[in-house]
Parts: sequence; C-alpha cells; structure tokens
Amino acid sequence: MTKTAATKTVIKAKTASAEGGVSASQAIDEKIADLNDWRGETLAKVRVIVKQAVPDVVEELKWRGVPVWSYNGIICTGETYKTAVKMTFAKGAKVDDPSGLFNSSLEGNTRRAIDFHEGDEIDEKALKALVRAAAALNKA
Repeated sequence: MTKTAATKTVIKAKTASAEGGVSASQAIDEKIADLNDWRGETLAKVRVIVKQAVPDVVEELKWRGVPVWSYNGIICTGETYKTAVKMTFAKGAKVDDPSGLFNSSLEGNTRRAIDFHEGDEIDEKALKALVRAAAALNKA
C-alpha cells in the first residue's frame, strides 16, 4: 500500500470513528441539532430545499464535517460560521442565477456562494431553481 493510500485509509477510519459509524445524513442531523440556534434552523431549511429540488441528491460529509450535497458531482456545500451559513456551489460560476442569489465568492472563475445571515429570508423557489441548474450542469 502506498503512503498516500495508507493516509487515506487512516483518515477514513478516523472520520468513521469520530462520527460513531453513523451515516452522513445522521451526522448532518446531529450537526443541525448541535448548532441549536438560527444557523441550525437555516442549515436545516437549506437542506430541505436541496432535497426537494433534487430528490436523488446524495448527502456526504467532507472537510471535517461540512455537509455536501452531490448529484453526479458536488452541487453545493453547507458551511456554518459564527455570522453566516454559506452555501458554496462547486460550479456556481457556470450556473445561471437570474434571481441574483449569489452574494459571496463572486470573484472566482469556478465557485459561487450564498451567505445567509440571521434574519434573512430564503427565496425557496429561486434556490430550488439554482440547485436544479447546478445538478443539471453536473449531469451534462
């Protein structure tokens, strides 16, 4: 086994044991519950919208517990910070955003993000359309 493969195996083992062997969906449930504030509520709402937009979406945890939603590749992530819940779209620069939801990471050539702050209203219809467009781009 190469050093890289051994390292990956160790990382996977640490992740599984750190999560208590639970599924990614269960771990996301726990993350939302642990937040216990507006960030948890916002992440939960975003999660529901993503799952409604793309019913076959796969939930994963990557990068030290960041929720990731994939469909033929990463659609978006759901990161939580002290003052924001950030949805980062992996190929957001290529996704049409007629409602102007993207408000962060606008300078790059690949990613785009939406920062939700406490008290922000989520335009569910526009967000579903954006998630569907990102999933369609992955499938193309």
